[in-house]
Amino acid sequence: MTSLPANISEFMRWSWSEIEPYYRDLLEQPLDAVSVSAWLAEWTQLTSRLQEAQKRMYIATTVDTTDQKAKTLYEAFLDQVFPHAQAAEQKLKEKLLASGLEPDGFEIPLRNLGAEAAIYRQQNVPLLSEELKLDTQYYEITAAQTVDWEGKEITLWELQPVYLELDRSRREQAWRLASTRQLADRQIINDLWVKLLHVRCQLADNAGFQDYRAFRWQQLMRFDYTPQDCLHFHQAIETVVVPAAARIYEKRRKRLGLDSLRPWDLNVDPFGLPPLHPFTHVDELVEKITAVLHQLDPELGEYMAIMQQENLLDLDTRLGKAPAGYCEDLSLARRPFIFLTAVGTHEDVLTLLHEGGHAFHVFESAHLPYYHQIQIGSEIAELASMSMELLASPYLITDKGGFYSARDAARARVEHLESIIRFWPYMAVVDSFQHWVYANPSQANDPHTCDQIWGELWDRFMIGVDWSGLEEDKKSYWQRQSHIHQSPFYYVEYGIAQLGAVQVWQNSLKDKSRAIAAYRRALSLGGTHSLPELFAAAEVKFSFDEHTLMESVTLLEETIIDLEKSIEL
Repeated sequence: MTSLPANISEFMRWSWSEIEPYYRDLLEQPLDAVSVSAWLAEWTQLTSRLQEAQKRMYIATTVDTTDQKAKTLYEAFLDQVFPHAQAAEQKLKEKLLASGLEPDGFEIPLRNLGAEAAIYRQQNVPLLSEELKLDTQYYEITAAQTVDWEGKEITLWELQPVYLELDRSRREQAWRLASTRQLADRQIINDLWVKLLHVRCQLADNAGFQDYRAFRWQQLMRFDYTPQDCLHFHQAIETVVVPAAARIYEKRRKRLGLDSLRPWDLNVDPFGLPPLHPFTHVDELVEKITAVLHQLDPELGEYMAIMQQENLLDLDTRLGKAPAGYCEDLSLARRPFIFLTAVGTHEDVLTLLHEGGHAFHVFESAHLPYYHQIQIGSEIAELASMSMELLASPYLITDKGGFYSARDAARARVEHLESIIRFWPYMAVVDSFQHWVYANPSQANDPHTCDQIWGELWDRFMIGVDWSGLEEDKKSYWQRQSHIHQSPFYYVEYGIAQLGAVQVWQNSLKDKSRAIAAYRRALSLGGTHSLPELFAAAEVKFSFDEHTLMESVTLLEETIIDLEKSIEL
């Protein structure tokens, strides 16, 4: 049998009949304590190619959602290769588990493989393919949402800078224009939602779970916390963070001199200063981010430089490009790919730092020999990304290679720290909504009921903004949160990781070198340790209780007050 192609582009053209012999060979090989290392290495080479092929095909559908050739290629892979590969992977998992072998550094991967093998059902393979296709449809719908603004067709994402303008009437005009366009797709997204819900419930039923939440919990490898823990987290947020967010909103309302704060008032500078303009083109964004990262840690800066040199960044905004930001792990190359729709705002700076944290995870764990060791839980993945936003923030000043004057850097940091406090209540809305959906699928099958529940959760957690007269916009907002449609239950991780990230940042205020060393040490472990152990390696607590939240909110609010003094001068 010939060797697997080194070129991933060549492998992407392979049919299942060309791939299958390599799986058969692995299945037929004897497996013992002597051979297991070489066997895992061969499995890694094969699985890494399949995973990278799928991710590159997916990326192609997002960089240009109108590319029918890319869509056809991806769907052909999902129909003709993916189902067979899933079945073959299951047999290899069963072979390794039955052997009773436990290679060094493989305790957690074995646990994960056992969980995956336990929920595998052959009848679910086409359903998983169908779910991925429906995910792509959601991107197609949202990417096609454009408006005519000042005589030019632009994406909704390109309206973001208008929300920063001092002219309130223009902000409102842009906001209403975007929301009207999104509401125009309400029915088509409702129809897609019903299909997704049916597929997911069927997946759980086929696998013998009482509901999709239980199925998804195991699918996401959530061994270290329960659904009940999430509900307690929501309550802690309601108790500790919602009042803090309300204080931020009220302070903003007073500074803007408004009777009430409206949705289009949330991004404008509350001091009446013009919007921040960190960069004018994406090359400048990358250049300055790289300089900031070099100040933080030279190796992290070098990682970003490598990504630019190897064309692993797609950061501009254009018609047909999906409105998103993500980082994909190209598992054969052991390289990350960052996707972003930048429009020239500080949010773009934060997003590139965020996705950069994910990318650094790939670089730091690339030394691990086996594919299954570099598969990480989303909680530690988001700790990597959210910590990077905070760790890099002191270096945003131009004299450190960054973007801003000292005063504007303070503005940027206040915006960021306030957004952390404001985020936790929104996270609670998104996560609570999903718990309700999958505990009540027959009710959630009616999108109008989803609207009602979402509105009730919004009113519970999102205190301080006036949505009067915008009830339909508010109730349908769940349609605009892509995770609900494309990555179910993937949202509480952001809340958990944000709490860990504030602790990483707090450690850096005491000893920067030690905090960064611990951060990188945690990333280098990949998926070889449990979630609490990975957080401990970063020298932070894996917890989401009221006490830890209160400590973090207090630090955030005190820092905001200090930074505001330099803005008000």
